[in-house]
Amino acid sequence: MGSYGLRLRILTFTSLYPNKINPLQGVFIHQRALHLARRPGNTLEVIAPVPYFPSWLRMTRWQHLGLIPHQEEIDGIRVHHPRYPLAAGISMPLHGVLESLGCLALARRLHKERKFDCIDAHFVYPDGFAAVLLGKILALPVIVSARGTDINVYPSFPLIRPMLRWTLRNAAGVIAVSADLKNKMTELGVPDGKTQVISNGVDVERFQPQRAKASRSSLGLPEEGPIAISVGSLIESKGHHLVIAAVAELVQSLPKLRLYVIGEGVFRSKLEELVREKQLQGRVFLLGNRPNEELSLWFSAANISCLMSSREGWPNVISESLACGTAVLATRTGGIPEIITSPDFGILAEREVDSIVAGLERALTKTWNREEIARHSRLRSWDAVAAEVEAFLKSKVRQ
Repeated sequence: MGSYGLRLRILTFTSLYPNKINPLQGVFIHQRALHLARRPGNTLEVIAPVPYFPSWLRMTRWQHLGLIPHQEEIDGIRVHHPRYPLAAGISMPLHGVLESLGCLALARRLHKERKFDCIDAHFVYPDGFAAVLLGKILALPVIVSARGTDINVYPSFPLIRPMLRWTLRNAAGVIAVSADLKNKMTELGVPDGKTQVISNGVDVERFQPQRAKASRSSLGLPEEGPIAISVGSLIESKGHHLVIAAVAELVQSLPKLRLYVIGEGVFRSKLEELVREKQLQGRVFLLGNRPNEELSLWFSAANISCLMSSREGWPNVISESLACGTAVLATRTGGIPEIITSPDFGILAEREVDSIVAGLERALTKTWNREEIARHSRLRSWDAVAAEVEAFLKSKVRQ
């Protein structure tokens, strides 16, 4: 049927895709690709490049890269991991070019075998830049999805901003996961008609409301007392430190309040120090990464989920929490107000401790309709997202 029929032959390109060594990486990208591949007639393969790192070289921070297989299959999708040279910390302006060079031979071979209709690239730089270069060589339209940091942070880098603009101008189409990101790309000079907002979805099979008491029992949590959770990488921009400081202010009024922080990252030692400084041992727990399939239990066990980010695209943890029926306390940044569209779903606070304290007090004394919260959030399934993405890809393939 080719490009003008019902089927699409898609090459997904992103360096942030789950792999054998890091199965939690880019789960949301995998979900979109998986549901897109499952639509009738579609075929999809993934190129997920990784920096070259010899497996025999012993450097703890990078050693795992050498253990990633060159090819694997995830949920029936064939995923390729070609290597490309990268000098960490000093080659960011060359990152996109190096990616494209490392992937060119594989992309050519796969295109010869599969006759792709388009390249579906995620993150504007470096992956989108590399994908557009490959698209020019292979004569394929490239649709680039902007997801957050690529537009919220990278335009401030003088050497990266021109490459962002080049990528957006030369892509056949651009997907923004929030209206906020679309507006920022318009400011970068992207024509309004070239960009479509297609927000992330939620895995409605995995994230479902469960009884709080049973969830707490499964996780070994106390049956009594309010529980707050804060899920996300342990980096400053996620605001875990602000939630911890707010909990310290509530010790007297809410003596049974406990906070569980789920995630890992470079900010861990500072958070541990803050917990000791505030004498919150036994109240605040840093759990590290937890399996994605376990998060449904944590959301269901909690009274409130917190995300005090300084920047966001479309944070999946909010959608996942809401799909489990748990209201959210979050900042007014990025696409968050586009998710929490009603005070019945959560509370928007300022990114400072007093505002978070007030938000927690309101959230923990309010009676939430968990069933309605879940029902509303679960309307945005990955199946619905895939249908919108498919229609957008087809519109660009046919131009």
